[in-house]
Amino acid sequence: MPSKTSRASSRPPRANAKPPRVSDEVALSHYRQMVLIRRFEERAARAYTEAKVGGYCHLNLGEEATVTGLMSAAQGSDYVFTNYREHGYALARGIEPGRVMAELYGRSDGVSRGWGGSMHLFDVNARLMGGYGIVGGQIPLATGAALAIDYRGGDEAVLCLMGDGTTNIGAFHESLNIAALWRLPIVYVVVNNGLGMGTTVEESSAEPELHKRAASYRMASARVDGHDPEAVREAARIALDHARTGKPYLLETISGRLKGHSVVDPATYRSKEEAALLKEADPVAAYAVRLHERDALSDEAIAEIDAEAIATVAAAVDFADASPHPDVSTLFDHTYATPVTNDSRRLPGDALYPAEPKPALETNGARA
Repeated sequence: MPSKTSRASSRPPRANAKPPRVSDEVALSHYRQMVLIRRFEERAARAYTEAKVGGYCHLNLGEEATVTGLMSAAQGSDYVFTNYREHGYALARGIEPGRVMAELYGRSDGVSRGWGGSMHLFDVNARLMGGYGIVGGQIPLATGAALAIDYRGGDEAVLCLMGDGTTNIGAFHESLNIAALWRLPIVYVVVNNGLGMGTTVEESSAEPELHKRAASYRMASARVDGHDPEAVREAARIALDHARTGKPYLLETISGRLKGHSVVDPATYRSKEEAALLKEADPVAAYAVRLHERDALSDEAIAEIDAEAIATVAAAVDFADASPHPDVSTLFDHTYATPVTNDSRRLPGDALYPAEPKPALETNGARA
């Protein structure tokens, strides 16, 4: 059995080829985005402990470079489907932090009007087509979106994000097979943090280098260091360009998770040595050092960017706190895209069938 410190999340591999260096302006935009995601997720974790966020809450802490790199490579017209770990993707797609936080709070000004919560962010204008709480639930839908693009003759592409554990479900293989057969414009992205919840990839996958599964469908693939936003950006650009020609692609990013599977997961399955390695590989801190060494980021700029992110997140919290709860009358809004005959609008506690009207009382043979 492999040792815990040999997991993919502990020692991220370098990219297959060194990516071209981006301009200082682009690099700084990457860093700003990563810091914003980091501060937002830290505040979301705190809000969960304050009981302001209900249900489940899964954070992108440690995955900021992967999120930023992928979203910077995607065009605004491309469609993005994610799993339930999607707060950072929503921010990187340009959705206002206040609307994202309000959705976590279950408020009506949230991106899903308060009914989706942490796992179900959706914004058609940003073409963020949802976070999905069912493992792999997004994969067939993303593949269907790629089919629609191909049918219409569009030039968009689809990014379908998933965790490493998702690659073992049937929908993953079925979708890749269809995409390859029908030459669909889609990039499947496996964000591999080395753990499917608490089970290592090596212990759950006969082929732990997950991108190699694309070979079964004669599909191009690559593995990239998910702690490097520039490497992810370049790998995603190549993958998306490939997909736009009708050749689907499987991209695997190695991106360690700094916290447990969800906010309430203490991650006791990790050793102290592995936790130390993950902290050492912190992508936000590492990128700051890298930009500082190339004179693209000063100590003053680091402090300024951090202060801006903290202020932005504080404003998002204020916005969410001030947003009203959804009215119960909206509970069934958007249940179906079009009206459905006999659509039930029964609320909890309502009778299944309406009560029969009682006959009027009779007095001396005559109705009262």
